[in-house]
Amino acid sequence: MNAPANTNSGKTQGVGKFLKGVRSELKKVNWPSRKELINNTNVVIITCILITALLWVLDTTFGYGLNLFLK
Repeated sequence: MNAPANTNSGKTQGVGKFLKGVRSELKKVNWPSRKELINNTNVVIITCILITALLWVLDTTFGYGLNLFLK
């Protein structure tokens, strides 16, 4: 039984083709401007803070109610 000759060259060509495709697709991406990026980041941070505060209020309220119910 003979081993196949140099099977890595096919893999290397496949990786190269894949990376060329990735590069081609990244050129098509509509990247946000710095101003848009900062604005979107601020929206995410504010939303996270508001949801955290809401969950804290709900948790505290239900915890207090449960303590009253169990006493």
